[in-house]
Amino acid sequence: MENQSKGQFNSNFGFLMAALGSAVGLGNLWGFPYKMGLGGGFAFLLIYMILLVTVGYPLVLSEIAIGRKSQKAAIEAYKEIDPRFTFNGVLQTAVPFFLIAFYCTFGGYVMKFFFKSLGMFVGNKFDPGETFNATLTSGSSVIWVLIFLGLTVLIVLGGVSGGIEKFCKVAMPALFVMLIIIVIRSCTLPGAGKGLAFLFRPHFEGMNSAAGFFNTLKLAGSQMFFSLSLASGCLIAYGSYLDKKEDLESDAVIVAVGDTCAALLAGMAVMPACAAYNIEFGAGPGLLFVSMPTVFNDMKGGAFFAFLFWLLVFFACLSSSIGMMEGGISAILDSRIKKGKSANRFAVTMVMAAWALIGNMMTTLDGLGARTTLSWFRPFGIPTVLDFWDVLAEGILMPLTGLIMAILIGWVVPHYIDDEVESSSAFKSKGFFNFCIKWLGPLFMALIVYGQLYSIIVNRAL
Repeated sequence: MENQSKGQFNSNFGFLMAALGSAVGLGNLWGFPYKMGLGGGFAFLLIYMILLVTVGYPLVLSEIAIGRKSQKAAIEAYKEIDPRFTFNGVLQTAVPFFLIAFYCTFGGYVMKFFFKSLGMFVGNKFDPGETFNATLTSGSSVIWVLIFLGLTVLIVLGGVSGGIEKFCKVAMPALFVMLIIIVIRSCTLPGAGKGLAFLFRPHFEGMNSAAGFFNTLKLAGSQMFFSLSLASGCLIAYGSYLDKKEDLESDAVIVAVGDTCAALLAGMAVMPACAAYNIEFGAGPGLLFVSMPTVFNDMKGGAFFAFLFWLLVFFACLSSSIGMMEGGISAILDSRIKKGKSANRFAVTMVMAAWALIGNMMTTLDGLGARTTLSWFRPFGIPTVLDFWDVLAEGILMPLTGLIMAILIGWVVPHYIDDEVESSSAFKSKGFFNFCIKWLGPLFMALIVYGQLYSIIVNRAL
């Protein structure tokens, strides 16, 4: 098989941990609590769960099945399904290039805060706001970004089983254990109940108008795509490395549910702590880099919990960064194989790394808009370099190409993945899957795309 030139997972557990590693990242540990804060808490959660079931699960299953059936990454996989839809594979392959262009910047910031937190064991507390502002404006941040990018490249160079699978099989179980410990501590803080009520008590203050509904839908939809790594080429690539005997339906459920559990646990770690210390829920990047360190500074046993928190965020960042890079690499390897060339992982990884270096240097030098170095780079009036990459990938391409994929699988070539799913297990959710991929999924994704484009147009006009 062609994909064996690129590599293959040694076990289904390894695949699941790699897929979860790609999904569970900053999108869960920061993005989910932050967007939930902006989206009104419970209302956001309700819409997110509806989207997860009707859009998330069908797309996860579709992408894994497409990858395994074709044994190829996104571009060649779409070409095999219907050559007219090759463009969708190209667009999905572009997504990890845009995501990796800012993800390593945040990974570098996380590494800096992790090492800062170690000083707390010897009484060296630091001012989170001051440290974060210095991180955004200091040239030394480049060093941390380069270290994080180097770690990502090193693991990806190890290959599918020797690098990605080995790392994720250790990192992901450890991440969930650390997250549960922090949730327990956060939920036992005085005043934490207000944060839990914000998460789980039914209230719909943010959805009392059409604009409010579309804003919450847009937030929940973009979060779901980013969190699950949908329409980014990653799951198709990982599916192409999966053994034919594995139960795809079960794997899709585990990835979707596991990622959502991580997101909910992140919300239960962050929101109660913010409530206990009267910190704003929807505080943007400051929620991760300012609000949570402030909590740890005042918390009994704060040094230990700060260490755990930053270690788990680091694991989450690194596993997702690996998945993003592999999505692009796998597509380039396919192209080489098709042309009769060897699957030279080193050379292709260096190409992806070079792009990641350029993109992250732009993001870092812009400092989330805090520096003037790249103030000239404001396409379409988008305020920061980070926002530009994010709007292209998470805001437009992910929901748009997910919509196109649903149209392809639901209408153009219906039942295309049935034989692949049924080759290793009974397709128990076939009726539900077909209904969602044909009707509900396209409807919700069209609304998400509309909400995103409308928001971009309105913000530009303002």
